[in-house]
Amino acid sequence: MVHSAYDSFQLVSNSSTRIDAIESYASTLLLSCSDGSLRIYAPDSSARSPPSPSEYNYSQTLELKKEPYVLERTINGFSKKPMLAMEVLNSRELLLSLSESIAFHRLPNLETLAVITKAKGANAYSWDDRRGFLCFARQKRVCIFRHDGGRGFVEVKEFGIPDTVKSMSWCGENICLGIRREYVILNSTNGALSEVFPSGRTAPPLVVSLPSGELLLGKDNIGVFVDQNGKLLQEGRICWSEAPAAILVQKPYAVGLLPRHVEIRSLRDPYPLIQTVVLRNVRRLLQSAHVIIVALENSVYGLFPVPLGAQIVQLTASGNFEEALSLCKLLPPEDSSLRAAKEQSIHIRYAHYLFENGSYEEAMEHFLASQVEINYVLSLYPSIVLPKSSVIPEPEKYMDISGDDPDLPRGSSGMSDDMEPPHTSYSEESADLESRKMSHNTLMALIKFLQRKRYGVVEKAAAEGTEEAVSDAVGNNFVAYGNSRMKKPSKGRANTPISSIARDIATILDTALLQALLLTGQPSAALELLKGLNYCDVRICEEFLLERNQYACLLELYKCNAMHREALQLLHKLVEESNSNNPPADLTHKFKPEMIIEYLKPLCGTDPMLVLEFSMLVLESCPSQTIELFLSGNIPADLVNSYLKQHAPNMQTTYLELMLAMNENGISGNLQNEMVQIYLSEVLDWYTDLNSQKEWDEKTYSPTRKKLLSALDSISGYNPEVLLKRLPPDALYEERAILLGKMNQHELALSIYVHKLNVPDLALSYCDRVYESGLQQSAKSFGNIYLTLLQIYLNPQKTTKNFEKRITNLISTQSPGIPKVGPGIGKTKIRLSKKIAEIEGAEETRISQSGTDSGKSDGDTDDVIEEGSSTIMLDKVLDLLGRRWDRINGAQALRLLPRETKLKNLLPFLGPLLRKSSEAYRNFSVIKSLRESENLQVKDELYSQRKNVVKISGDSMCSLCNKKIGTSVFAVYPNGKTIVHFVCFKDSQNMKAVSKNTPLRKR
Repeated sequence: MVHSAYDSFQLVSNSSTRIDAIESYASTLLLSCSDGSLRIYAPDSSARSPPSPSEYNYSQTLELKKEPYVLERTINGFSKKPMLAMEVLNSRELLLSLSESIAFHRLPNLETLAVITKAKGANAYSWDDRRGFLCFARQKRVCIFRHDGGRGFVEVKEFGIPDTVKSMSWCGENICLGIRREYVILNSTNGALSEVFPSGRTAPPLVVSLPSGELLLGKDNIGVFVDQNGKLLQEGRICWSEAPAAILVQKPYAVGLLPRHVEIRSLRDPYPLIQTVVLRNVRRLLQSAHVIIVALENSVYGLFPVPLGAQIVQLTASGNFEEALSLCKLLPPEDSSLRAAKEQSIHIRYAHYLFENGSYEEAMEHFLASQVEINYVLSLYPSIVLPKSSVIPEPEKYMDISGDDPDLPRGSSGMSDDMEPPHTSYSEESADLESRKMSHNTLMALIKFLQRKRYGVVEKAAAEGTEEAVSDAVGNNFVAYGNSRMKKPSKGRANTPISSIARDIATILDTALLQALLLTGQPSAALELLKGLNYCDVRICEEFLLERNQYACLLELYKCNAMHREALQLLHKLVEESNSNNPPADLTHKFKPEMIIEYLKPLCGTDPMLVLEFSMLVLESCPSQTIELFLSGNIPADLVNSYLKQHAPNMQTTYLELMLAMNENGISGNLQNEMVQIYLSEVLDWYTDLNSQKEWDEKTYSPTRKKLLSALDSISGYNPEVLLKRLPPDALYEERAILLGKMNQHELALSIYVHKLNVPDLALSYCDRVYESGLQQSAKSFGNIYLTLLQIYLNPQKTTKNFEKRITNLISTQSPGIPKVGPGIGKTKIRLSKKIAEIEGAEETRISQSGTDSGKSDGDTDDVIEEGSSTIMLDKVLDLLGRRWDRINGAQALRLLPRETKLKNLLPFLGPLLRKSSEAYRNFSVIKSLRESENLQVKDELYSQRKNVVKISGDSMCSLCNKKIGTSVFAVYPNGKTIVHFVCFKDSQNMKAVSKNTPLRKR
C-alpha cells in the first residue's frame, strides 16, 4: 500500500437478515434484505433526536456520517423477490428498484409511483438521468422507456439482440452491452449493433460509465478505456490483481470489488495500486456523494476519503511525488494560494530527489514548475562562479518554501503543515556527489533550464532598462533600490546603473549560462549568446574565458560591453602570436590582421580616433583593406593624413596613393598637393645624392621619380608655381616641362622637350595632349600648339635665348594668390601676338572641316625667320607636317616655312591635305546641288497651290460672320474650302495677336 486514500469504518453491524441490495439517500442507508423488507438506517446521533414529520425531508445536502448507524424503521413486503439492484434518482426524488420487475418509489415516503410490468424478468438496466431514459434487458430483448415527468413511463423502442445481456450502460445516444463473450454498441434509434471487442474468458462482461462520458470495459483483470463509439483510447489499461466484480470511479481513484478485497487504484497512467481494503464476502459496492459503501452479508462498511492534504503528506513522505502533485490539482479553489505553495514545495523536493538520483533533466523540469529562483538552482553547482548582488539574497539550501499556515486545520483545508524538506548531506564526505554535479549531463540539464528561463528574465530586464531610459529622458530620474554599481553598456542596453532585481537576475543567469556552455564544449553557442543582448558579468566571464583560452568569446564579450580598446589590444596580441614562428599551443584558432579591420568597421562613425590608432597596426600588412576601411567608414581624409603624418609618416605616401587609386575624385586638392610635395622631396634628395657623386643623368628614373612624373601629369590639384620654385635650375627638365604645361606656358615646355631633353617624340605627345584636350573642351586655339612646335623647330636660337631667365621672370611675375590650374590643359585661352594670315571664306570652311584652325600662335610670330640658317631643324618640321597634317592650319604652316623649302619634301603634308580639301569641295558641291533642287521643288509646289480655283456664288457664306460674301474682298484658307471676308480674317488675326500679347491676370 502506497498510502491511505480511504478510511474504512463499519456503519452497520450484525444485521439479522442477509443484505441483498443497498442505497443511500441523504444521510440514511436503505438496505433491501432477503426477507423482502426495506430497512432504513440513520446515524446514531440523528436517531436520538428524530425529526418531526414536517422536517423529515432527507435533505440532499446531508451526507453519510462517519459514525455507527442504527435501524430507524422497517418496511415489510417491500419486494416479493430478492432485490437485484436499487438506485436513488436524486434529480427526480425517486428510488428505482429492480426485483421481480422495475418499480419507481417516491422519496422520502417510498410510496410506489410506477411499475414497469414489461420489465418482469429483467436482469440489467441503465438510467440516463440527463434525458430521463431507462433501458433494461430481458432475455434477448432490450427495451427503452422515457419518463414523462409525471407518474408514468412511455415505451420508446424495443430491439432484439443475439444473446443475454450481462452488463449495460448508456454511452451518449447509444447503449453499450456486454453479452456473454463480447461487447457491442446498440444504436438506440435503429437498433444497429457494432462490435467493440471480445470480453474476458474467465470473468463476465462489465460495463462502467465514467463521468467524462467514456466507458471502462472489463476484460478479465484488465479495464479498457473506450469512447462513446467503442473506439479504444490511448490512456492505457487498468490492471487489477484479479477480475473485479464491480468497479466504481471516484476521481482521482478507481475502486474495484475483488473476491477477497477492495482494490483502489489511481486513474493516472500507469494506474498504480494505491490501497487495499481487506473485506470478505462483499455483495454490493455503492458510490455515494463522497463515500463508497461496501455491503457485506450482514454488515455495511463506509470507505471515507482521507483529506487531500493528508494524502499529499503521505505521498511526499513515501517519495511518490507525481501522485502528490496530481492530488494538489484537486484541492478546492479557495485554497489556491496554499495549493500553489504546496505544489512548489513538492516540485522542489521532487527535483532534489531526481537530481540526486541522476535524472537531471527531469529535475530541472520540476525546478521550472516550482518557479524557484535561479540562484537557488545554481546553488547546486558550486563550481560555477556567480556575481554577488545586494538586491537578491543568498539562497538557503533546501529551504522549505511550502508556505503552509501552521494554524490551518488539516482536515478543513486539505493541506498539511508537517511536510519537511528532504534532508541531504552536503558535507565534504560527499565528494562523489559534488563531482557528479559538474558532469556533462548535469551541466546540459542546467543549460536547458537556464535557456527556458532566459527569455522572460531578459525581457523583463530590458523592459526595466527601457523604463529608466524613458524616465531619464523626461527628467523623472529615480534611484532604484539596492546598490548603485555601474556596468558598461551591453549591446542593445543603455548605460544605466544595474540596481534592479530583474537585471541582477539576468546577470546571474547569463553568467552561469556562459560558463555552462563552455564547460560542456559549446563555444559556438556561447559566442551566439554574447552576440545578442546579454547581461554577462564582465569580470567573472573575463577571468573564466582567459583561463580556458576562449579568445573569440572574450573578444565578443569586450565588444558587447563597448570595451573596444581592450578587445583591439587582445586581438592585436593574438594576431602577432598567430604570425609568429612559434605560436602558442593554446592558440587553436589563427587570427589574421583582417579581423582587426573587420572589428574597426562599425567604429568608424562613433570613435574615429580609436580606428586610426589601431589601424596603424595593420596598415603595412593590409594597406588596401585599411584604406578601404577609411573610405567606407567616411573618416575625413585630412584627419587620416594628419594622423599618418604624425604617427606613421612612412605610410603617408602609401595611403595617399591607394586613396587616389580607389577614389580619384574623393581626394582633395590639399592632399594631392601634399602627395606631390612628398614625391618631389624624395626625388630632390635622390638628385642631391647622385649629383654630389657626379652620377646624375637626366634620363635616369627612380621609382619615386616615375611616380612624381605620373602624378604631375595625371592630377591637377597641386600648385605648379610652388613646385616650380623647388626645382633645380639645371636638372629635372621633364618635371619642369610638365609644370610649365600646367601653367599654359606651352612654348617653354616644348622648348625643354626639344632642346633640353632632345626628345621630339615627347614634344609631339605633348602637342597631341593639348590638341585632344582642346577638342573635348571646344577650345578654338587648340590647333595652334603644333604651329608653336613648328616655330621652335624653325627658330631654335630665339627659343633657347635666355631660357632660364624667362623661366625665372615667369615665376617671379606670378601673383602669390594665383589660382590653381584646372584639370584640363588648354582651357585658358592661348596668348597670341599677331594674326598671321587672312584666308578666304570658302578656304577657311574647308580647313575647319579638315581639322585645322586659324587661331593665333603661342609664340611671337613677327620676328623674321633667318633664311638659310644652319640651325633650322627642317627634318623635324617636315616630319611633324607629314604626321599631323590633319591638325595643322595649312596656310599658316606654309607662311612659316623657309622659301628654299623644296616642294617635293612637302608632298607627305600637301598630298593628303589637298585630297581632303578636294573631297570636301566635292561634298559641298553635291550639297549645294541638292539644296538647289529642293528649292525648285518648293517653288513648284507653291505654283501648283496658287493655281487653285475658288468659285464664289450668291450662296457663298463667310465662315466667321455667317454672312454672304457677295462682291466683297474675301480670303481663302489653305484647305481651299473655307471662305471668309477679308475684313473678318484681319479682325480674327488681330484678336489672336492681342490675346497672345495680353498677360494673364493673376487670380
